[in-house]
Amino acid sequence: MTDRHDHLDTRAIAILIGCCAFWGLQQILIKTTVTEVPPMWQASLRMAGAVLLLWAWCLWRGVPLFGRDGTLGGGLLAGLLFAGEFVCIYTGLQHTSASRLTVFLYTSPFVVALLVPRIVPSERLRGVQWVGLAIAFAAVVVAFSESLGHGSRSQLFGDALALLAGVLWGLTTLVIRSTRLATASAEKTLFYQIAVTAAITPLLSLAKGEAWGLSYSGYAWLSIALQTVIGAFVSYLAWMWLLRHYPATRISSFTFLTPLFALVFGVLLLGEPLTLQLMLALSGVALGIVLVNRRRPVAAT
Repeated sequence: MTDRHDHLDTRAIAILIGCCAFWGLQQILIKTTVTEVPPMWQASLRMAGAVLLLWAWCLWRGVPLFGRDGTLGGGLLAGLLFAGEFVCIYTGLQHTSASRLTVFLYTSPFVVALLVPRIVPSERLRGVQWVGLAIAFAAVVVAFSESLGHGSRSQLFGDALALLAGVLWGLTTLVIRSTRLATASAEKTLFYQIAVTAAITPLLSLAKGEAWGLSYSGYAWLSIALQTVIGAFVSYLAWMWLLRHYPATRISSFTFLTPLFALVFGVLLLGEPLTLQLMLALSGVALGIVLVNRRRPVAAT
């Protein structure tokens, strides 16, 4: 029986902040590596490496991956949605800026908040929690407002792909919470997603005419290693574990931290300016997360 919690405790919050911080750093890693390693090929290497790491982990821990437990249909669907999200992100980046894409991608928590409660009524958000979600999203928009402006037709196409990626991310969460995957191990749930993506991304890389190679700089390999070990293996496995034990609607609110962490790492590592907008956005996201995760007051007796 899955041990589920109705609110986020200190352990869950710490894991979420750690995941979002690395995902923010990962945006910097991808940005600084893509000139050397093509994006879809980069994703292929990362996912293939993560599959091998997860398989080795499961062998060591004795976690079964291939038993018949009724998860195949939901697992393959989650894998296709997960792969589709990546395809939309990488294709969208060819048409729109990373900042515009970020804003549309992080509409995902709204998809989760709208759809998951239809399957799991206990995860329905109250009015004040919806306000918190809106505040957090508005804070992200403020952080990237200078880069939005009016877009060309090509940019609007990229924006649409980013929005679709956010929807696919939310639908992946819905599938995980509404199918037999809800009771599967975090390892098996993740295996479906990264295995399907590892199978699809090389084909897309070939279709896009990307140059494959392995003769990269030390920095590029360090970037790919971090994206593989910490990103696609450790952080995604932690995310699957959180979805199995905590409310998806509350977990998703923390993802608004990811683009802001990317801006913070841009300041720390790339020498980008620390702006008032970023400080206000961090405060807004923090307030939004607090409101989303505010526990219902206990009625006086």
